Amino acid sequence: MRFFTLCLFTAAAFGATCDLSEYKSQPGLTAVNAGGGLTLTWLGAAGQELRAAFDIQDGAPVVRELAARRVAQTWVVLGRNLQPEFTVTTGMRRLSDQQLKPLQELSRTSPEFLEQEKWKAFWDAPLMVPGRKGTNAGLPRLESEIRRAAATYKTSACAVKTDGARLEATFDGLTLGIFSGSLRFTVYKGTNLLRQEAIAKTNEPSVAYKYNAGLKGFTLDTPKRVLWRDVARGLQKYEFGGSANTDPVGLRARNRLLTMETPGGSLAVFPAPHKFFFAREIELNLGYVWYRKDSKNSFSIGVRQAEREEMYRPFGNSDELWKKRVDQARSFSQANFALYNAPAGSMQRMAVYYYLSPDSAEKTQQQVLAFTHDDQYKPLPGYQVSVGHFHTHFNEQIADAGSIDFQPPWIPTFRAMGINIAMMSDFHGDGHPTDPGPLRFAEQKIYFDASRRHSDKDFLIIPGEEPDATFGGHYTMVFPKPVYWSHVKKVGQQFEENDPKFGKVYHIGSTAEELAMLRKEGGYVWQAHPRTKGSSGYPDAIKDTEHFKSERYIGGSYQSLPVDLSQQRLCEVRCLDTLDDMNNWGATKYLVAEGDTYAKFPDDETYPHLLVNYIKVAKLPAFDDDWSPIMKAIRDGQFFVTSGEVLIKNYAVQGTGAKRIVVAEVEWTYPPEFVEVVWGDGVSTDRRLIPLTDRAPFSSGKFAISLDATGKKWVRFAAWDSAGNGAIAQPVALQ
Repeated sequence: MRFFTLCLFTAAAFGATCDLSEYKSQPGLTAVNAGGGLTLTWLGAAGQELRAAFDIQDGAPVVRELAARRVAQTWVVLGRNLQPEFTVTTGMRRLSDQQLKPLQELSRTSPEFLEQEKWKAFWDAPLMVPGRKGTNAGLPRLESEIRRAAATYKTSACAVKTDGARLEATFDGLTLGIFSGSLRFTVYKGTNLLRQEAIAKTNEPSVAYKYNAGLKGFTLDTPKRVLWRDVARGLQKYEFGGSANTDPVGLRARNRLLTMETPGGSLAVFPAPHKFFFAREIELNLGYVWYRKDSKNSFSIGVRQAEREEMYRPFGNSDELWKKRVDQARSFSQANFALYNAPAGSMQRMAVYYYLSPDSAEKTQQQVLAFTHDDQYKPLPGYQVSVGHFHTHFNEQIADAGSIDFQPPWIPTFRAMGINIAMMSDFHGDGHPTDPGPLRFAEQKIYFDASRRHSDKDFLIIPGEEPDATFGGHYTMVFPKPVYWSHVKKVGQQFEENDPKFGKVYHIGSTAEELAMLRKEGGYVWQAHPRTKGSSGYPDAIKDTEHFKSERYIGGSYQSLPVDLSQQRLCEVRCLDTLDDMNNWGATKYLVAEGDTYAKFPDDETYPHLLVNYIKVAKLPAFDDDWSPIMKAIRDGQFFVTSGEVLIKNYAVQGTGAKRIVVAEVEWTYPPEFVEVVWGDGVSTDRRLIPLTDRAPFSSGKFAISLDATGKKWVRFAAWDSAGNGAIAQPVALQ
C-alpha cells in the first residue's frame, strides 16, 4: 500500500524538502518527502502501524497528522494540525548553606570550587521568593530573577536521521526564553512511542529551570475526552463540556499518565519515568500531566512540573509533636524544590512522550504502564528488592499511636511496589540520637520491636540509621541484627556495657570505637548523598582514613540528585564520578541506591523518585534470623542498582590476567540506548559504549565484551535506555 502525506511543505514556507541524507530505509521504519513535506511511518507494537506527518507554517513546525491503525485496517486519525507547545520558567541556582557548612570545616571554599559545587544543590527553591532564611547563600530572592517564556520558531530547515531502529526528525530555529536550539521528534520501531523534545541551551550563568510541554490544537469536531486515574486509582474523565480554560489544568494523575480518546483510537501523554523528576523531600503528586480547553472547538494536552512544593500531611498526637511535624513539612515545602540544572552551554533535552494507538484509552493505559511494570519492581529469581535511607519517623509514629500494631502508611506504599527489604533511617530529626543512653535506648527498642512486628515473609524492615557522628559527613549504618548504641559517650560510660534492661549496648566516643563496634557486630556503612548536602566534601576528605579503607565502609549512596537533562545517565556526575573516583583511590567500593525522603503515603507518586537495589539473596531472612546474607551480598558487590525499567539478570568478569571478558544479560522495556564497560587505572577513568539503538523495546540481550586488563585496576558494567532509565552493576577488582 502507498502512503501519502497529508502535509505538503511549500517551497516558500520550507525553502527545501526535508534533508534525508542521513536516512536509511528499512522495513517498518520509513521517511518520505512528498511535495516538500515529510511523513514518518513505523511498525509499532503487536503489528500496529503508526504515522506522523509534519509541515512548517509561518516558520513554525506543525504536526499535520498523528494516526494509528491495526494491520491492513483503516487509519484512525488522532490529531491534525497540532502545534508543539513548550513553556519554560527559569530562576537562579544558589549554593545551599547545608553544603557550605562542611566545606567551610574542610577549608574548601575557593570561588572556583563553590561554583562547581552549587550545581549539586538539593536545598534550593529558585522560584520561592524571598526564600527561607538560612537555607541558601545570597538570599533574598527577587521576583526579577524569575522569567517565563513560551517557545517561538524561525524554522528554515528539517533533517531526518536514522539511528538504528529509530528515526529522528529535527527542526531548527527554536527559541524558548533564554534557551535556543531545535525541536526533535523521534519514533522507534517496535513500539507506538513518539518522543517530542526541545533540545536547547542557554549561555547565561546559574540557571535552574522547569518546563511544560505538549501539543495544542486537538479539535472537538468528533467526540473526544481525556481519561486518567486519580491518586486513589479511580477512573476520571473530562469530556470538554465546560467553558474554556485560561491555564493548563494540572491533573494529579496516578502513574503520571493522561489519555485522550477519540472514536476508534487514543493518544497517551506522559513524561519520562525518572529523568523528568528532580530530587525532593516530599513525594506528593503535584500534577504532572495537563489538559487545557482552548476554545469551544479545540484543546491541548501535555506534561508539566509544578512551580512550588506542597506540605505533606503532618502527624502528632501531642501539640508539641504536631507543631514539630508541621514546621518540618513547611520547611521542606518552602526550601526544597530545586528544579533542573542548566549550566551555560549544556544542551538540555526537554521531552514529552506520546503513545499512538488504535485501541481504547483503557487498553492504551495498560500498554504504557508496561514500560514501568505498572510502577512496580519486577521480581527477579534469586534477588531481593531493597530500598534504604528513609526518615519516616517510624519510632515516633508508633509511640504517638500508642500501639505497636499501628501500620504506618509507608509500609503499604513500599509493598505495593514489590519491595522486599526496607532499610530505614530513624533518629534523623526525630527521637534523641545524641542522648547517651536512657532516652535513646528506649526509643531504639520501640524501633526494633515495631520493625519486627511489621516485617513479613516477603518483607523485611531493617532498622538502620543515618548518623553524622565520627566518620565525617552523613552515612547510612546497618547491622545484621538490632544493636543498641549511642552516638556519644558521657564521662564514666564504657565503650561496651551490659545494660540491665537492654543487654549489650555501645557508647561511641571516637572514630576508632565506632569502627570497632561495626567490626564486632558485623555492621556496614556507606556515605549518604556523597558530595552534596551534609556530605559535601565527603568521602574525598576521608579517603585516606582507616575507617574508609576498611571492609566496613561499602562506598556511597546512589540517588538521582541533581538532575541535568543534558546528561544521558541518572546522577551522571555526582554519583557515578564518586563511584569511579572511590575505586581509583584503592579498595573496591560500591554505590547503594537510597531514597532519602520523609513522610510517605500510598497516594504519593513515589516510584519516579526512587532507585532500588536488587540484592543477590535467594531467600529473604525473617526479622529474628541473621541478616548476614544480605550484608554479605552487599559487601561482596552482589547487587545492582536500577530505576526498574532495566534489569541486569546476570553479570560477571571472566578470564585471568590481561584477557578478560565482561559478560552480562540485560532486559529492558523502553527502547535501549547503550551498554557500557567502565574501568579505571588508579588515576583516571575510561569507558567503552556499545550502542543498542538497533534493538527492540521489551527485549533482552546477552553481552560478552572483551577487555584488555593491562594497567586497569577495576571494571564495571551499566545499561541505559532512551528515556534515561538504567541499571548499574558494581565494580570488580582486576588486580
